[in-house]
Amino acid sequence: MKIKVNNKEVETAASSVAALVEELSLPAQGVAVAVDNRLVSRADWKDYALKEGMSLVVIKAACGG
Repeated sequence: MKIKVNNKEVETAASSVAALVEELSLPAQGVAVAVDNRLVSRADWKDYALKEGMSLVVIKAACGG
């Protein structure tokens, strides 16, 4: 299915946010995900189903100032 991740179209077989995070090899800590402009709690990633055309924003924490 095709979804958008940070405004970039991505082809994925992931069925949940957790599966997508794993597929994208994102770090286990310091990552937040919003789906269609709504923040998804990390506790809900496993059960949050992805559907064709969804738009996700992935935010990674960064050190510095």
